Amino acid sequence: MSNLAQLTPAEIRQARSDHANLRDRDFAEKLNIREGQLVAAYVSHDVTRIAASPDDIMPRLKDLGEVMALTRNRSCVIEKVGVYDNFHSGPHASMILNDEIDLRLFGRHFVSAFAVERKTESGIKRSIQIFDAAGDAVHKIHLRPDSDLNVWTQLVADLKLEDQDQVLRVSPRKPVDGAKTNPEKADQLRDEWAKMTDTHQFLRLVPKLKMNRLGAYHIVGEPMARQLATDEVNTMLNAVLDQNVEVMIFVGNMGCIEIHAGPIQNLREIGPWQNILDPGFDLHLRMDHIAEVWAVNKPTKRGAAMSVEAFDAEGGIIFQVFGRRTDAQDHRPTWDSIVNALSSAQVKEPA
Repeated sequence: MSNLAQLTPAEIRQARSDHANLRDRDFAEKLNIREGQLVAAYVSHDVTRIAASPDDIMPRLKDLGEVMALTRNRSCVIEKVGVYDNFHSGPHASMILNDEIDLRLFGRHFVSAFAVERKTESGIKRSIQIFDAAGDAVHKIHLRPDSDLNVWTQLVADLKLEDQDQVLRVSPRKPVDGAKTNPEKADQLRDEWAKMTDTHQFLRLVPKLKMNRLGAYHIVGEPMARQLATDEVNTMLNAVLDQNVEVMIFVGNMGCIEIHAGPIQNLREIGPWQNILDPGFDLHLRMDHIAEVWAVNKPTKRGAAMSVEAFDAEGGIIFQVFGRRTDAQDHRPTWDSIVNALSSAQVKEPA
């Protein structure tokens, strides 16, 4: 979608009424516009432009009570039900951190936000929807039946912007970097990788060596990283379910990462989608978008942190799964056994 359709808000609304059965994201793609432009077209109808900063929005959400947090990328959607309690602001990243809602928020990508009140056959559905500069969804908060509507009304009134334009101006999407490798630094990568004491050190290591995450996996070799057959994602999810292993699942985009911590209770495959359908937690994964899967072993002070990480054909990360660590259980050998038993892909030897 390099050349977006130039449609007026009225034209967007008319086209939407002709395709009411499609989800917003799917309709926007069909119409060759961005989802944020679709939502903006309904400003002054059932949509209100509001302040977009995490510092403006997030502290206000706790008083709504129970809501649903939704974060997605092109290939995976995560939904968690809970309360937006325990907000921590930061200059580069903020967070919501509690047992149900666990988010990392990167405020520079919170460019536009809307309060949406949409009439449906089952009543009015209310949500806050946040978009980045390209008009792609960063994060959404959906009210639940028991959410406090008085708080909602006051929140919308307090955060309402003077600018209620129905036209959302968007920037080109930043292209995803494919695997960025630097074979000349392969030995240094392996040496410094082995010395890591925290998984976050990896995020500083790879750019220093002029690589990215996927590129580093391509050249570091075993036992640090092992490429898996793509269908092993299903094998892994079913093993986590069958063996009742608590995991941490990370799903996100450039502006938000949402995390589930706990077991998996229900898996249901529907067409290309693999779905986790648990009380208070849903995940929807496009299996046909998975191009590469890696089993990754990063050393920490608390022992090895094993993960399974899936990437799309462009090299964008779809999701990550780790064994869950808590004060009560620091290590989950069953998770390590699951990962170690997954079948490798047929790939070339590392540099």
